[in-house]
Amino acid sequence: MGEFTVHRVRFFHYMPSAVRALAFQPQRQKIAVARTDGSLEILNRADHLFQEKVIPGREQRGTEALAWAGQRLFSAGLNGELVEYDMQELREKYRLDASGGPVWTLTCNPQGTRLAVGCEDGTVKLFEVCDDGIQFERNLAKQKGRILSLSWHPSGSRLVAGMAGVIWVFDAGTGQSVHRLLVERGTGAPRSKECVVWSVVCLSDGTIVSGDSSGNVKVWDGDTGTLIRNHQVTKWDVLALSVSQDETSLVAGTSEGTVVQFQHLSVVLGREDKEWVQTRTFKNHTHDVRAVLELDTAVVSGGMDTQLVVRPLLDKIDVKTSASALRKIHFPHRRLVSCSRTNLPPLSRPSRGTRALQLAGEEHICCSALSPCGGWVVVSTVTNLRLYRLQCDETISITKVTNQICFSSDSSYLFTASTCSSVHVLALSQSGCTFVCTLKPKSCSGQAILLLTASDDGKWLAAANADHEVQVYNLQKRKAYCTVPVYSSGVTAMSINPATNNLFMVHADQQIFEFSLEQKQYTDWSRLVHRKGLHPQWLERDTPVTNVTFSPRNPAHVILHDMYMFCIIDQTLVRLPSVAKLVNQLTLRSLPEKERRAHSHAFKICKTFKELLFVELLEDQSLVVIERPLLDITAQLPPPVRQKKFAT
Repeated sequence: MGEFTVHRVRFFHYMPSAVRALAFQPQRQKIAVARTDGSLEILNRADHLFQEKVIPGREQRGTEALAWAGQRLFSAGLNGELVEYDMQELREKYRLDASGGPVWTLTCNPQGTRLAVGCEDGTVKLFEVCDDGIQFERNLAKQKGRILSLSWHPSGSRLVAGMAGVIWVFDAGTGQSVHRLLVERGTGAPRSKECVVWSVVCLSDGTIVSGDSSGNVKVWDGDTGTLIRNHQVTKWDVLALSVSQDETSLVAGTSEGTVVQFQHLSVVLGREDKEWVQTRTFKNHTHDVRAVLELDTAVVSGGMDTQLVVRPLLDKIDVKTSASALRKIHFPHRRLVSCSRTNLPPLSRPSRGTRALQLAGEEHICCSALSPCGGWVVVSTVTNLRLYRLQCDETISITKVTNQICFSSDSSYLFTASTCSSVHVLALSQSGCTFVCTLKPKSCSGQAILLLTASDDGKWLAAANADHEVQVYNLQKRKAYCTVPVYSSGVTAMSINPATNNLFMVHADQQIFEFSLEQKQYTDWSRLVHRKGLHPQWLERDTPVTNVTFSPRNPAHVILHDMYMFCIIDQTLVRLPSVAKLVNQLTLRSLPEKERRAHSHAFKICKTFKELLFVELLEDQSLVVIERPLLDITAQLPPPVRQKKFAT
């Protein structure tokens, strides 16, 4: 496969934000993830937990709670505003002041018609979900102290609210309180310390489950207001609760990083009476678990350590597959880095100071790109796009060109993707940029474009959207050319081979396709791959490929990478790794010659480097590898709660 000079880079100090809230939409199998920087991520559970969409946040506007109302997503935060999101344009649709101070919790009734909002001033506010927005309906009986947690009864007739030292049960029709449940501080707790109810869940039989700052999970009779059972699960706080759809299992997230499972079981064999019994404890986090979701076969959790953990419940899985393995999501499922292919300083030259662009305003950056020549930088937020000209000599200077994101290979054109599946083409010159045309797709899909790639000869442009469609445009004729057959899984990375003009695509389920743009059909190599099948070890990987590139000296060598490895696929080798063991190159070199030939195949894998953010092959055949070790991220986190360990 050849050897490369490697630029091993760690200057990109990427730091993900903590997970603050989770919400599940069961009809479309979507998981919404809110982070402390205000950004939202939409993961498709049916498509290998692929991160389909990202909605950027704003400075000092964090999210405290999320709720789905049908297929509409709402959030609330400590700025006191409710926000609905446009899931096609990937931006805020509108903001509405809740008029109750900071909002601590938000929940939607099972019918998807009413939102309940818990506020700092002690009010629970009900909003009606209308076609064109939300409308304030009424306040429930005001209480003393902030409302920290809410849960609807599955019928939508009652609402349970948790606060400091007490749980209130409200009649959603009259707005009056039905029960007042006093929550004790717990044994040994100082009198000055209140017991804060961080989370509540209301079940269909009227049972109420609460998690509090004393480390207790309490089970209450919602009809009589009496305590049925108390489970001491930790010495610290129980921060989050979630119950399964069939209400037979419940999980609790704690501030010591554990997730505790409870199951509704018969404690006496042969009797129908059931109790909530603590069955398992999972320790997959180092810090506070701020949000949990119990799905039918797995538990999803997230918190201060920034990672999203998917823990399978093996007793609910009949067939053990790669989907039933523990999974941790650390990095976004998209490229965060761009690299110019030319005009780079020599590897022997020591690195000099870099120049940072600080955008004015509170909006976060959606995406950015660096032109192949290294002379242009484009940066986009939700509301505007900025283009900059770079002059690189002994120092780096930046000139702002316009406020009007894939470059052509010769850096003469800029392609910007709109939120309605069309692409704008801009011509670049030394003096600035001019609008050329808008490319509109053949299909009527209004979904946002997630990936763009252009051919080196300047003839073709491919765009992949959130509906899994890949549209191909002829740039010379400036119109839509064809649509790649729609596949059931989303495209995570794609690129056009400069030698053949074949479109190479990798999907969230790890399948690989090559599509001939000239012939408008899949190539013979692609058909061979799917006839013989990819190696099970390749398909069982749980991190998506985020970048595809080709060797300038040998375009038949396809280079792609995910978080843990980069791989070179030699398309000239017919043999696929369907039988031979899929081993990395270091292991292969240590084998005897006979075994080495037996394991030889078209897929060459390298796992030498730490967690990868970006891998790119330059024109001088040198390889840029950008690492972000997880230990470096962990080192920047605040210290976890101190736990007494044996012999310490």
